[in-house]
Amino acid sequence: MIYFDNAATSFPKPEAVIRAQERAMRECGNPGRGSHRLAMRGAEILYECRSEAALFFGAESPENVVFTWNATAALNMAIKGLVRPGDHILISDLEHNAVLRPVQKLADRGVASYDIFPSFATDPGRTAERICRAAEEKITPRTKLLICTHASNICPAVMPLRELGALCRKHGIKFVADASQSAGHLPISVREMQIDALCLPGHKGLLGPQGSGLLIWGKDVFADTLLEGGSGTRSLDRVMPQESPERYEAGTVATPAIAGLLAGIREVRRQGIAAIAERECRLSERLQAELSRLPGVRVAVPHLKGPVLLLTASGIAPDALANTLNERGVCTRAGYHCAGLAHRTLGTPDGGALRVSFGGNNTAGEVFAFVRILSEILQN
Repeated sequence: MIYFDNAATSFPKPEAVIRAQERAMRECGNPGRGSHRLAMRGAEILYECRSEAALFFGAESPENVVFTWNATAALNMAIKGLVRPGDHILISDLEHNAVLRPVQKLADRGVASYDIFPSFATDPGRTAERICRAAEEKITPRTKLLICTHASNICPAVMPLRELGALCRKHGIKFVADASQSAGHLPISVREMQIDALCLPGHKGLLGPQGSGLLIWGKDVFADTLLEGGSGTRSLDRVMPQESPERYEAGTVATPAIAGLLAGIREVRRQGIAAIAERECRLSERLQAELSRLPGVRVAVPHLKGPVLLLTASGIAPDALANTLNERGVCTRAGYHCAGLAHRTLGTPDGGALRVSFGGNNTAGEVFAFVRILSEILQN
């Protein structure tokens, strides 16, 4: 099997991740819900993971790290927790539905309004300065929040978080970053990039299990809660605690998944972000070069380089192509990838496109095998 669907979830998971989850299920009670060694062991795992994540993503402290069940939950918590009635929001034209739909719901309910600023993803002359200037032109006195993906989930476009963070500070705007496709692939620092809320999944570039995610708050950020319930502390109070992370973690957290995430972060640190990015980019460039030789195959935004490629093939619908590839042992994803806004930005044809996304386990041999299989399919 050739697995080219790492933008959906990384596969296979490291053995250390699987073993960590199994140990947690054998050795841990409910963190904060017991005065015994099993509960205490669970609490230790949570703190170790918070500490690793805080170090890895340049957070102010482990207490700024909040566990969620995926990036979508983290984004909903950040967006709905920070927006107030009458606010104006800015989002980029590459956003996933995990950003677009919560913002659209706020707009439909009359809570907030929003505008979209361009990423210039289709323009070979795109620069961080142009993107920031275009975003700044849409700022109004009511603009209170800017939300931006770090890396697109359908193409190699990377957004300039550092420059956008500085722009937000200049105008007193909160900055939410979606690192769903960049965490574990690209360096990120909440502190240096001046991010107020970093939202990410645990199961993609961080190599952890599905059902794990993180919301990492910037310095001195205080947000409303999306969920209320037991926090393990201040049980006599009728409201959630004021302190992070307890304020944002209502109910029992997924300790086995967090144990797996901890192991995944450590594995990414062992390999090194720079080495991972270089390897994935090299495979992507090789695949683009090979695909350029296949008649009728078009790669979106070929001037950009990165681990996610979007392609179409004349004469065959993307879903039919993905199904045929699956029959030949190749895992990809076709359609609109939960990112209709981004597909409209790229001008994707009706029916969507085929996505190929690399991870740390992929090889050059798989790239050549994929091109051979694709060529055979297109000739039949």
